[in-house]
Amino acid sequence: MNLPTDILPERHPLQPFLPIHAKILMLGSFPPQGKRWSMPFFYPNIQNDMWRIFGLIFFQDKEYFYDRKEKRFIMKRLVAFLEERGIALYDTATCVKRLKNNASDAHLEIIEETDIHSLLHRIPQCKAVIATGEKAATVVARQFNLPPLTIGKGIKTPSITFYRMPSSSRSYPLALEKKATFYQQAFEQTVPEIFLPTSV
Repeated sequence: MNLPTDILPERHPLQPFLPIHAKILMLGSFPPQGKRWSMPFFYPNIQNDMWRIFGLIFFQDKEYFYDRKEKRFIMKRLVAFLEERGIALYDTATCVKRLKNNASDAHLEIIEETDIHSLLHRIPQCKAVIATGEKAATVVARQFNLPPLTIGKGIKTPSITFYRMPSSSRSYPLALEKKATFYQQAFEQTVPEIFLPTSV
């Protein structure tokens, strides 16, 4: 297959979201194209179900973080919630090429990986790293010299437990409720206090 040679590299448009007291670091692959954003934050595409997964887990309401009228996620509510619960976010690539001009991981060539060790130095209380898809899990496993990560099965090290989760993309063939179960179990196993009542 002949790939285009004139594709320009694309740098990550967001800074890492790292609450200082974060105990969970979630890592995806790379954001979608800007035309698919409903907000300037992680998992911004309304067709991505990450924030519906969080709504189900924490509020038993998949649309808790979604404004149906405006057809966008409620960034202010999300940020406040993530800061309070101590959940950090970033991606495993800081520079990529989109080989098919879309957001598919299968057609994403990583030019520069994120230094995940450096992120963890900035959140010293972190207990779990959660890769939110296959490509992210591959990068995490390589950087930490781990065996391949399997969905739902944590790999423990002295300070961090590593997980691979099912992708929150709707192209991943698993029901929303089943995806939420995998995420909830990982949170419960490593940071059960994350489920304490919130004011957000």
